[in-house]
Amino acid sequence: MDKTVTAQGYVPVEADFRLKNNADEIALDTNFAAQSFWRDVLIRYFRKTSAVIGLVLIALITVMAVVGPGMNGYTYSGQELNEKNLAPRVPGLENMGIFDGSESMSTTTGTKKVNYYEEKGLDKVYYWFGSDNFGRDIWTRTWTGARVSLIIAVAAAIIDMIIGMSYGLISGYFGGKVDMVMQRSLEVANGIPRLVVVTLLLLVLKPGMLTIIVALMLTEWIGMSRIARAEMLKLKEQEFVLASRTLGAGSFFIIFKEILPNIIGPIITQVMFSIPTAIFTEAFLSFVGLGIPVPQCSLGSLISEGFNSFTTHPYQIIPPIVTMALLMLSFNLVADGLREALDPKMKEM
Repeated sequence: MDKTVTAQGYVPVEADFRLKNNADEIALDTNFAAQSFWRDVLIRYFRKTSAVIGLVLIALITVMAVVGPGMNGYTYSGQELNEKNLAPRVPGLENMGIFDGSESMSTTTGTKKVNYYEEKGLDKVYYWFGSDNFGRDIWTRTWTGARVSLIIAVAAAIIDMIIGMSYGLISGYFGGKVDMVMQRSLEVANGIPRLVVVTLLLLVLKPGMLTIIVALMLTEWIGMSRIARAEMLKLKEQEFVLASRTLGAGSFFIIFKEILPNIIGPIITQVMFSIPTAIFTEAFLSFVGLGIPVPQCSLGSLISEGFNSFTTHPYQIIPPIVTMALLMLSFNLVADGLREALDPKMKEM
């Protein structure tokens, strides 16, 4: 090796230096460092099997609610009194001995198997879920009812999110007398039973989808407002809020531009949990006769109608009950998965 020596001493040359390849020692997780927050949320969400199953079930039921009523030639309100109380009959499966239109009837002498399709000469008639006591197709009515229930639940949840979130954020941010007055008003609203609110609305508005949405809107926003207020109280004294206030930002800019994006996780989770509650509430109101008027139908009204024939024709109540149970279970699974995916503290759990 050539060395250069001057009067001041030894002068290093390029050959004296060698690059050290220490990439393996650093072991930097470039994939994790490069991905965004929402990409990380998606990865954690799809790692949870139950959440993915819930999302798939919601997608399937939603698709069936859209296309299901048009898959045969029946309508949700069309009546054929000559074809009432027919058991489920499906083409192809009837040759296998299942869904062939026969049902077991309890009599005073025991149980006998009957097939009204054969007795009435309805060889070319098929009701996939059977028909009710007015000769209406249960398949069409089930998916029409699922569509109505989904529209009511999602619309009510979105409206409640807007009202409850805004109410809670404003109450928590301003505090003091404003917070005290708003919270006392909230307690008064929470103390009025939901059934009383709906009954009073029915005296003013006609029974229908709009009435139920308004009733849910007036009663279901309280939980959302409490969550938004709690998150606001936790974040409003943080440094980034103080910095925005110092730079001259207004109150509503801080509330909806600075704090709201930081609490979007709990808000989304609460919305997903409120949808099955709204579905159950709508079903309950329709079951007691305060919901969707005939001939329109929802899952609750279908369950109410099937309940009257449960002892004689149990197949009439099974489709709407199973559909509503799967909807509520699926939304709860999705909400649980979102809660874990959106909460960084649960990332390693």
